[in-house]
Amino acid sequence: MFAHPTAAALNHLLMQNGWALKRLARFSGKTVRFDIAPLSFAYTILPDGTLLSAEPDSSADAHCVIAPSLLPRLALHDEQANAEIRSTGDAALLTEIFFLSRNLRWDVAEDLSHFTGDIASERIVQAAHAKRQQLSSSATNLAQAAAEYLTEENPQIAKPQQLHAFIQQVDTLRDDIARLEQRVRRLTQTPVK
Repeated sequence: MFAHPTAAALNHLLMQNGWALKRLARFSGKTVRFDIAPLSFAYTILPDGTLLSAEPDSSADAHCVIAPSLLPRLALHDEQANAEIRSTGDAALLTEIFFLSRNLRWDVAEDLSHFTGDIASERIVQAAHAKRQQLSSSATNLAQAAAEYLTEENPQIAKPQQLHAFIQQVDTLRDDIARLEQRVRRLTQTPVK
């Protein structure tokens, strides 16, 4: 049901990144299956590097099982999310798929320009990028302000320097107690004359 539209979307992305088609063309005729519960997608690589939808239950040369909870992290290019994908099959093909997943970029401005024109699409993309940076900056500032409040104005969290000093004091106390125990042991073992 979703296989044909996803193949079209992936092919569009591959064509925007022409270098990727050449890399995939080396695996012509191989089939890859992706299981993202409850859906399953299978694609056969064509000689030009594009993808053709295959039956989800068809024999696959490579198989990736992706937990739905990983999808947002994968969209944000979280490297640890890639490590959590269960994969089996052709190691070279899987390596190529993971490489492409990290390096393919969608040219939003190009697609948007078909509806708005080149200049407007570039300005929309720039505005969206600026807004994302502004949100990121605001989130960072808020986190820093909260951390400062919780460590300076209303101390609920210890500063790293305070923790280090406390650990040193505990170590010193432990060493002092050990020396005191040895001294007491020596005094109790020595006969009094």
